[in-house]
Amino acid sequence: MAAKRPTTPLTQAVLHILLALSTEERHGYGIMRQVESDFQGKVKMGPGTLYGSLGRMMEAGLIHQSDKKVDTELDDERRIYYGISALGQATLAAELRRYREVVETVKSKQLAPKSLAYAR
Repeated sequence: MAAKRPTTPLTQAVLHILLALSTEERHGYGIMRQVESDFQGKVKMGPGTLYGSLGRMMEAGLIHQSDKKVDTELDDERRIYYGISALGQATLAAELRRYREVVETVKSKQLAPKSLAYAR
């Protein structure tokens, strides 16, 4: 099956996973812990969301299974580690540019959360 090219905007889960993998390879539970840490506990990812997203992300070529092996005395040898691919890095960079553009637009319009029509 040919890898699909991902489109932006990314889902929240995919964005969080790519951010977690942007600094190092991690196993599933490590990804969940990193996401929670990155967002001070405000974002929690359950195993269903995580593993469903990981499968779709591998299919799309955003991530890959790592060859990383761990010390079996310190870690479970059955754990699968994931790494971000070059396509995943490029996709994350494009998404972050999109977010920066949104922030710049908000700044240029001098919008504050209370002035937005949907904020209450």
